[in-house]
This record gives sequence, structure tokens and C-alpha cells, in this order.
Amino acid sequence: MRTAPTSPQNAVAVPWTSAGETVTALLKSHGAKLHGLALRMCGNAADAEDMVQDVYLQAFRKWHTFRGEANPATWLYSIAARSCKARLRRKGGTNRRVPAMSQLLPWSETTVMRAAVREDATAERREAIERVQREIARLPEHLRVPTVLRDVLEMDTRDVAAALGIAEGTVKTRIHRARLALRKAMTSKAAGVAAPAPVYEKQVCLDLLKAKLEAMDRGDGGGRIPQAEVCDRCRAVFRELDLVKDACAQMHASADGDAMPESVRARIARAIAERAAAERASNAPRRGRKPKPARTSR
Repeated sequence: MRTAPTSPQNAVAVPWTSAGETVTALLKSHGAKLHGLALRMCGNAADAEDMVQDVYLQAFRKWHTFRGEANPATWLYSIAARSCKARLRRKGGTNRRVPAMSQLLPWSETTVMRAAVREDATAERREAIERVQREIARLPEHLRVPTVLRDVLEMDTRDVAAALGIAEGTVKTRIHRARLALRKAMTSKAAGVAAPAPVYEKQVCLDLLKAKLEAMDRGDGGGRIPQAEVCDRCRAVFRELDLVKDACAQMHASADGDAMPESVRARIARAIAERAAAERASNAPRRGRKPKPARTSR
């Protein structure tokens, strides 16, 4: 019997006895979140249900490959991430280009969102958040998958890296680029006001922007950034990024509420049970007459 991994993040207690029991436990503990991920990656309920069922059946078939060195939930999400990528590629939705990083940086912009500088622009902020949520579905898969895992489902960066099989630094780079792309898409269609003139040299503002993105990674909202050094222009840009974060947070809240339909859960559990029963039957010793001993020549 394998030994459960020590101190995994978001660990889930699973019976380390058989593929059927273990994957059924993962269905109970992570089914809702995985269903929320599928809804946001696939865009419709039917495809999402098919994807979730496929992920759990793959987990059942591949349970023998899990060595017990990591959190089984992370292993499950690695299967889900590969399934997401495969489905997006089959649908031809992965070739949309994101502007170069130089085009995503706010230095050359002449306006900022009115909702970022006016406290009474509640309706405009709500529209901006809805726009971000729509734009997430338009990100190319190499940016969409880590963004949904990290910023929507709020998985730890280390777990996202493990699930995707890439370095943590690569995960952060892709998520930073996705946040800037989402901000760009959001602000391009929103009412704007003249941007305050920069107070510092370009590099200072870029360093502050990097610090803000890293603060979003930590979840501290930029509390470690010296506020005395943040000019009005950077402050407005930071508020725009906060709207991107708010959009993801609202999607996370709705993902938690996106309980997997009981009919889907029952269908997956039944499919796992049927596979497990078939596997037991194929491994069971067959009953019948004993073979006759071979004759020996005299």
C-alpha cells in the first residue's frame, strides 16, 4: 500500500486502497471545483460535463501511475489541465494572439478608466468586471489555463506549476501577462478620463507595476508597496488591476456555487464503479475443470 504524501497543500484524505475508492473520494472532495473549472474553460454545460467525466475516468485508468509523492488533487488537476488544452486545440481556440508585452504596459496610454478614479462609478465597475469575465474565455490556452487555476480557482502557484508541468516562474510570467491583457481589453471599451502625467521616470513606474503584480500573487493587494512612491497615474492603473482581480474573485465565488449536478455526479460514480467491477472481473481467477496433465512418452 502506498504512503500518503506528507503535508501537501490543500491535502485531501483519500483511501489508499484501490483506484475506484480513491477516485470516488476525489470526486466527492473536488468534483464541484473541477466542474467550475470545466464550465469556464469549455463555455457550455454539456461540454463541461463531458470533460469532467473524462477527467475522472482518466484518473481511474491512470491511478497506477500515481507514485504518492504529491497531493493527489494536484495530480487530478494535471489531468484536467491536459484535457482542457486538448479540447481547446480541437476547437481551434488557441491561436488568438496576445499583444506583445510592450503593448500591454500602460506607459504610453493617455487615458485611465473613469471607474478607477471615481468612487461613484458603481455601474461602470460592474460592467468592467463582466467584461473581464468574458475576456478570460478569449485568452489563448497557455494563458487561460494557468489564470483560471490560479486567479479564479485560487490554487497555489506551486500547485499550478505542478499541475501544468512547468516552472513556477513560468506560471507567474504567464499570469502577469494575462492580467495585463485582461486590463487592456477592459479599459479599451470603458469610459475614460485623461490620465495624470507621470511623476517618475518610466523605469520607476514599471518597477512599481511589477511590484503590484507580485503583490497580487501573494494576495496582499500591494500592502508592501511604499504608497508615498505611487503617483496618481500608477494608483489608477493599480485600481484597474484590482478590478481584474475582483472579476476573478467573483468567478471563484460562483465556481464554489457551481455544484456539480447530481445527475452528472451519479453518472461519473456509476461509470467508475462499472470500470472497477470490470477490472476486478478480468483479474479474478477463472473457474472450470483442471487441465489434464500432459502425457509423457515412454
